[in-house]
Amino acid sequence: MAMEQKLVSHLEKISQAAEYLKGVLPSVPSTAVILGSGLGPLADRLSGPLSIDYANIPGFMAATAAGHRGRLVHGALEGVPVLAMQGRFHCYEGYDVLDTVFPVRVFAALGVKNLFVSNAAGGINPGFRDGALMLITDHIALFADSPLKGANLETLGPRFPDMTRAYDRDFQQIARQAARETGIDLREGVYAYAKGPQYETPAEIHALAALGADAVGMSTAAEVIAACHCGMRVVGLSCITNMAAGIIGKPLNHEEVLAVSGRVSHDFCRLAASIIKNLPD
Repeated sequence: MAMEQKLVSHLEKISQAAEYLKGVLPSVPSTAVILGSGLGPLADRLSGPLSIDYANIPGFMAATAAGHRGRLVHGALEGVPVLAMQGRFHCYEGYDVLDTVFPVRVFAALGVKNLFVSNAAGGINPGFRDGALMLITDHIALFADSPLKGANLETLGPRFPDMTRAYDRDFQQIARQAARETGIDLREGVYAYAKGPQYETPAEIHALAALGADAVGMSTAAEVIAACHCGMRVVGLSCITNMAAGIIGKPLNHEEVLAVSGRVSHDFCRLAASIIKNLPD
């Protein structure tokens, strides 16, 4: 499909998905949440949940990665309404970058203002440890396929969106305060995107470290670019599930990622809830 046709189809599907969700959701919250590998239990804590399988939402893909349940949950987190994605879409699953950001653009079309992103990531900063939670202060996505390529979708945002404050500074302060109030150790750092699905080589990790990255993962960056393009405000957390290749010389596997994210799920949920309840309406 030619790029122009692909973008027209993309816009049509966004409209269809938004109309469908307006018809089934009891309300449209101010905040949407994207939950990474093993972090889906946050959505299980929502009160008054309404769960919608991705297969029922026009334009949504199937979430094939382990630890991604593939459903959208509407409910209240400590009294605050949210929309939570239990699972996201990745380019390594074979999806186009437009598919990976599709839910973000649907949220924007619904009127969602805030986006809370989360992911499981490998630690590059030697001061980190397995199970650490990191506030994302910025990202490196030089090697990512941009969701903004092709003709600009003027109805969504400007041709050249500024990324100076992709991760909202005020929201970062809210996250820091939430960490203090909950007593949870919150690290901070720069998240680097890698295409995957193979884990990075030690040489690639050393290169990313030289660029200033503290953690690396296979998601999030394109979603944040799309959210900024749409004028949404973003806050993000990484769960450091393992130290990246070459940092400690230990082989990597996805089972460990899921095990560690499950182990720290309680703290992640407490911190996320404290952040979300203090985000503006």
